[in-house]
Amino acid sequence: MITFRFANYYSQHPSPSIKSIHAHTEFHSTIVFKFTVKMRSTLIPILTLALLVGLFFYAGKAQNVNSIITPSLYNKMLPHRNQFYTYDAFIKAANAFPQFGTTGDAATRKKELAAFFGQTSHETTGGWPNAPDGPYAWGYSFIEEQKKTDPPYYGRGPIQLTHKYNYEQAAKSPAIKADLINNPNLVSSDPVIAFKTAIWLWMTPQSAKPSCHDVMTGKWTPSASDKVAGRLPGYGLTTNIINGGEECNKGEIASVTDRIGFYKRYCNMLGVSYGDNIDCKKQKPYNA
Repeated sequence: MITFRFANYYSQHPSPSIKSIHAHTEFHSTIVFKFTVKMRSTLIPILTLALLVGLFFYAGKAQNVNSIITPSLYNKMLPHRNQFYTYDAFIKAANAFPQFGTTGDAATRKKELAAFFGQTSHETTGGWPNAPDGPYAWGYSFIEEQKKTDPPYYGRGPIQLTHKYNYEQAAKSPAIKADLINNPNLVSSDPVIAFKTAIWLWMTPQSAKPSCHDVMTGKWTPSASDKVAGRLPGYGLTTNIINGGEECNKGEIASVTDRIGFYKRYCNMLGVSYGDNIDCKKQKPYNA
């Protein structure tokens, strides 16, 4: 538009003086300069904002659980799983709990996921000492508890949710919102709900117990009484939280060894250290 005016000037003034050409050249240059400066002052904050927005979404994507547990890794972790436990169901359930597997640095996030799969794999294991691929390749083999206790609220899903009070509390979770009291079979018929109940129990503190999530992400600090009872941060405390009354403070027992075996396998696959206090053989259970 500025160029058009500049050319139009000469069409009306075929013999301009050198002075007038110089004046109009300066006028044209000044406008172009001001226009360029104005565009730069407008574009720079727009481009900066776009860059920040892009980085924000990239960072969010990078921290999603599916950036750590990919479909191929999931298949390697659970090669003999029951097909009820689909990858998509796990990811959909995980996304319903925004802090799950996304808290802390990369090592912390991986260690929490290794711990979660370690505990849930033990709860659903179909492995045996001489099993193909080893005993710790058989997590997620079962959907329901083999020896049913407290029917109809017996163990179901990855964490083997058991007892009416747990079904009742899980049903109230905003992430679940399902009638598990009148229809507990939802936990064994809907894979997303099954995974959600497991993650809900993992994320939720109960009574004197901290959540497994807080323990594995460093958000929990032991009290003086916890220290006296030997309850210190680490994978072993998640065993105490889940089934301490039956398994902790009893020395070396097979079930605890099994839980640790799964955890170590997943830590190795994710490339993270096991951390301290991975067993609970000297931890007093919370109900002691």
